[in-house]
Amino acid sequence: MSLSLPIDADANELLRRSPLALVVAMVLDQQVPLERAFSAPYDLGLRLGHQPDARELAEYDPDELIEVFAQRPALHRFPKAMAARVQQVCRIVVDRYDNDPARIWTDAPDGATALARISELPGFGKQKAQIFLALLGKRYGVQPTGWREAAGEFGRDGVHVSVADIVDEDSLVRVREHKQQMKAAAKAAKG
Repeated sequence: MSLSLPIDADANELLRRSPLALVVAMVLDQQVPLERAFSAPYDLGLRLGHQPDARELAEYDPDELIEVFAQRPALHRFPKAMAARVQQVCRIVVDRYDNDPARIWTDAPDGATALARISELPGFGKQKAQIFLALLGKRYGVQPTGWREAAGEFGRDGVHVSVADIVDEDSLVRVREHKQQMKAAAKAAKG
């Protein structure tokens, strides 16, 4: 039970085994296709010549990290902002979780605490934090008491509303259709 996206097999494998790669992918999962966001941690490692840990990214020269993010093809459409955000998240991982991003959720006694910890990460609003908690619960077996309730609609079984629900090409299509419907509804509500 883990995430399997239509991306390079090595990128998928990295997401399966590296909590940091998973956190970085979620940080980058905004305003770019999810395939790009979830491939970026692997591509970052290729550019650096190895997979970095949180401490290395936290201490990386900010201007040099921006250059790494901006190399073509850029790791994100906003490489400067996203390099800075990844660095902020990594500093929290180093300072609060002893350089171990998995402790954000493994040390949480319940779903509400895990959600609160995820929500404290830069770039993780309520919805993104709930999606990440649902992803951890549904694809990685991280299921502290109350995780589904804390994840809200994203924690439900049998839905296709986020990356947490993608298991194959069909579910990817269904998640994309749901997102398009939500965007259309939001646009119509604005008038």
